[in-house]
Amino acid sequence: MTTAANIPPASPEDLVEDGRPERGGPAGTTVVPGRRRSLGERAARARTKLSSPWASLAAVVIAVLWTTPTLGLLITSFRPELDIRRSGWWTFFADPSVTLANYEEVITGSATSSFAAFFVNSVVITVPAVVIPITLALLAAYAFAWIDFRGRSWLFVAVFALQIVPIQITLIPLLTQYNQWGLSGSFWAVWLSHTIFALPLAIFLLHNFMMDIPRTLIEAARMDGAGHVTIFFRVLLPLLVPAIASFAIFQFLWVWNDLLVGLTFGSNLNVAPLTVRLGELAGTRGSEWHLLSAGAFVSMVVPMVVFLALQRYFVRGLLAGGVKG
Repeated sequence: MTTAANIPPASPEDLVEDGRPERGGPAGTTVVPGRRRSLGERAARARTKLSSPWASLAAVVIAVLWTTPTLGLLITSFRPELDIRRSGWWTFFADPSVTLANYEEVITGSATSSFAAFFVNSVVITVPAVVIPITLALLAAYAFAWIDFRGRSWLFVAVFALQIVPIQITLIPLLTQYNQWGLSGSFWAVWLSHTIFALPLAIFLLHNFMMDIPRTLIEAARMDGAGHVTIFFRVLLPLLVPAIASFAIFQFLWVWNDLLVGLTFGSNLNVAPLTVRLGELAGTRGSEWHLLSAGAFVSMVVPMVVFLALQRYFVRGLLAGGVKG
């Protein structure tokens, strides 16, 4: 026979789900509605809300609004110059006329309109501007995470605080210093600037990833006689691949799409990236829409390929940083 004494007391989660009053549970328990649900329940509730028809409709509307300007730019890049001047891109569907002359002139045109040299400059700028800050940030993050030295915490806070310094106030001092060193107008000025601006965030992110690695793993390696170099390359580096890949994608997209640093330190035609050339077309020669639209898509190809090829590492790195314990 089942009596009241044999009924197991309800859990706090059950009380919340049943909607019982705050003090309606077993003796000695206090239930605060909305604070006792497990992480799985909250995730299920969020998943239900995000998969609702209204949420799907909102996502579709946002996607359409976001994609329409890009579609218009793509159609414009394939239209003849005369059609672009006469009518908008939406008239393309009523009177379709396609040409590859815009891309041909952008890629293999005259010396003043060809994007080939600027494309090479963007590649030469972006690759070292990604590799150098990640290499330095890995070494600094390891020192802050696993090497004891005096003032380590204060120095890490100082590096972290550098993230709030606006880039704009550093341009004139850096340009003055580059002129004194004779680096102005060279790739070194652009590489150093991107490295300086990326290091605080890179050190902070990689340091946090390193601190998530169990300390027992590092201590076991030390017990086996491993030094700092061995621990860094053989123990930590393989575990940090998702974090390195995710930050590398961030840095690559930032540097490739950057205009401010390229315009300030790379205005020389021998150093100028694609964005400087696009800014010139839009600012001083805005009448050449047929070149501007085609050039914009040429500059978008590489970032899209990089992001689509490495998106799984990007997601894995974000999840590795977002899930603790």
